[in-house]
Amino acid sequence: MTAELGHIALIMAFMMALLQAGFPLAGAQQGVPVWMAIAKPAARAQFLFLLTAFVCLEISFIQNDFSVTYVATNSNSSLPTYYRIAAVWGAHEGSMLLWATILGLWTFAVTLFSRSLSDEMLARVLGVMGLVSIGIQLFILTTSNPFERIVPAPPEGNDLNPLLQDFGMTIHPPMLYMGYVGLSVAFSFAIAALLGGSLDSAWARWSRPWTLVAWIFLTFGIVVGSWWAYYELGWGGWWFWDPVENASFMPWLVATALIHSLAVTEKRGAFKTWTVLLAIFAFSLSLLGTFLVRSGVLTSVHAFASDPARGLFILIFLAVVVGGSLTLYALRAPTVKDSAHYTLFSKENLLLVNNILLVVAAASVLLGTLYPLLLDALGLGKISVGPPYFTAVFAPVMAPIFLLAGMAPMVPWRQGDIKALVKRVAYVFEASLVLGIVLVVTLLDRSDFVTMAGLSMALWLVGSAGLSLYSRVKLRANFWDGLRAQSPSVYGMTLAHLGAAVFLVGVVISNHYSQEKTVKLAPGESVELGPYAFRFQGVKDVVGPNYRAKEGSFQVLKGDSVIAELAPQKRNYKVQRNTMTEAAISPGLLRDLYVAMGEPLDKGAWSVRVYYKPFMRWVWLGGLFMMAGGALAVSDRRYRLMGRRAEASEGAGVVAAS
Repeated sequence: MTAELGHIALIMAFMMALLQAGFPLAGAQQGVPVWMAIAKPAARAQFLFLLTAFVCLEISFIQNDFSVTYVATNSNSSLPTYYRIAAVWGAHEGSMLLWATILGLWTFAVTLFSRSLSDEMLARVLGVMGLVSIGIQLFILTTSNPFERIVPAPPEGNDLNPLLQDFGMTIHPPMLYMGYVGLSVAFSFAIAALLGGSLDSAWARWSRPWTLVAWIFLTFGIVVGSWWAYYELGWGGWWFWDPVENASFMPWLVATALIHSLAVTEKRGAFKTWTVLLAIFAFSLSLLGTFLVRSGVLTSVHAFASDPARGLFILIFLAVVVGGSLTLYALRAPTVKDSAHYTLFSKENLLLVNNILLVVAAASVLLGTLYPLLLDALGLGKISVGPPYFTAVFAPVMAPIFLLAGMAPMVPWRQGDIKALVKRVAYVFEASLVLGIVLVVTLLDRSDFVTMAGLSMALWLVGSAGLSLYSRVKLRANFWDGLRAQSPSVYGMTLAHLGAAVFLVGVVISNHYSQEKTVKLAPGESVELGPYAFRFQGVKDVVGPNYRAKEGSFQVLKGDSVIAELAPQKRNYKVQRNTMTEAAISPGLLRDLYVAMGEPLDKGAWSVRVYYKPFMRWVWLGGLFMMAGGALAVSDRRYRLMGRRAEASEGAGVVAAS
């Protein structure tokens, strides 16, 4: 009865979502405290029921209950237990249940950590999150029920997609969904502020830490997904501008703009309506990603489903969310006036320009993603928009973003002095440019102007971040006192900008100086690539828990020294009979050595692909630095003080009442 219990729990969660959305929103509108008080217990009960449903599905997988259609389709008794656990989100129905459960988790967290909110604001925030939950859970119950039975039950399951039988895919979807769904909190705060007519700096202060946490998870999800694609797909790349990859990247770009805009709204009371619009766009793009993955309009290794009925439901839900939000925005935004005053050259305007460029970058990715789909839908033919388009359009937009990211922290609020700024940063800019050119000319290719520009921009980010931090520290008489006096937000910003620089170095050098060869190798033969020689020693049979494999043995030599031994595999999975390539990688801070086996040829020879990937790890290291910067910013004590002040005011109210 585990599946039936899970189904009942899902229905109960839907009922709680109805309560969570209906009474609190009506109570906030009518000023009825009893109705508003329903929000917290309903939200917590909804999460409890969702968690129960999710655990029931996990139990069905662990126990190999093949009478459940979803389990029979995506698992097998020979599948290792840890992959059975991850198989819950390995296909459409389970991934949507994970989506709903994570939304419940975010809602539960809001009930715990929003003591500083007024009753009306909290009721509206939870009510809006309840409306989103209603849409997602109705979608699951009507089109994507993971608890459906199959009669008679098959003796064995169809197994999990071999491509997903990897550690990276056990953590990539949950982290990505934590980011996707976390943006619903910022969205709910924005809609709640519009509903209440209270578009002041308070709502930005409340929603900023939630947005930062969601952004951290989204960054981690994208980093892990890129890392997985690099080593699992066997083509040696880390980003291919796949439509589903783009679906996670677009909300990340807008969320990055939202974080900076929230800072301006919180500190200066400016950009109020623009910040609300960014919150709406960020969550809307998350829903668009859900539509793209599940509608069947595209083919991707990341896509979950190809059911047009499901795609239509999500499309209608997306239209309701976006249309309703923008309608409310159009009605309320004209009445909001910014109270902040600032000159043309100020931190406010530099951040605004950066925001606009980030949105333009997201729009360019959106155009490249949807344009082929629109042409196909209109019967105008099929085209493919790949890396050449995105490189040509996206890179020129990002260049001024990096330039402004170095300048904005050193410009004061309200009014800046452009001459003073130029005087401060001229040496950093000139040194970055010269050093970038010298490094490329002396170490790489003297005619490679793209790498010169990329390295110069990375050095500019590092130098300007250091100069900005030094400018703050030197205000104190003692250097160490100055360092201790800086808030975690300052260090978070600095580390995030350094992460962008590290990422940029990795992208530029790995894209321009990677080498690869596809060769035929027999045992005992070698192939040279750069300063390395890859010696093929032979193949042996390997038996895994649910697959058989041919495992190659390679020695990597530099000169006469063996520096690595690699064992790539060609796996054949027993149930689905898919043949998968498992690459072998020798990682390093300055280079990766990568071997992937192709097909067997005559006389014991194999087709082999070898890669030399310089600075590859810097791509993901930069992402981790950005995450760490976000985590430092979230740890800023002023966010904790918000809750303490709220508790103190509640305590004072109780004392006064007594």
